[in-house]
Amino acid sequence: MASFVDRVLGAARLDIATYEEVEADATATPQAMGVVALAALSAGIGAVTTGGTGVVGSLVGALVGWAAWAAVIWLIGTKLLPEPQTEADIGQLLRTIGFAASPGLLLVLRLVPLIGGLIALVIWVWQLTATVIAVRQALDYKSSGRAVAVCLIGWVIYLVVFLGIALLFGVVGFDLG
Repeated sequence: MASFVDRVLGAARLDIATYEEVEADATATPQAMGVVALAALSAGIGAVTTGGTGVVGSLVGALVGWAAWAAVIWLIGTKLLPEPQTEADIGQLLRTIGFAASPGLLLVLRLVPLIGGLIALVIWVWQLTATVIAVRQALDYKSSGRAVAVCLIGWVIYLVVFLGIALLFGVVGFDLG
């Protein structure tokens, strides 16, 4: 079994074997949560100068979002778009998606003057790529295309739910007048 640091680095390197290892290791869920929390803290620190939600808001949002995202992806991937060999539980998705947040540990680099936004964009694309790999491995898909489709459908559902909740609580509003 690889160490926590080895797993974080392997996930960041997009190493398929790392994703397979954490998928199979039911004891790695707290480690995956740790990656999500550390990435959120890094993002919160990196967003200090841009007026982001702050460290606490980033942490709470990331952990809730991680759990919700795993549930949505599990539903889509196992019920709506499974392949014949697809067999996964939410724990497997929590672990693989959690480790896919590994590139987010570098989001503190948003603080770098002039190029912080560009650095963040590269990290977000890297993290998106890691998430597709995590979903593909957790759902035992043969193709990355199906994993991309699951992530896109999940993203649309996630966005609709998020906006609905935000509207409900008055976090965002529309001025129709």
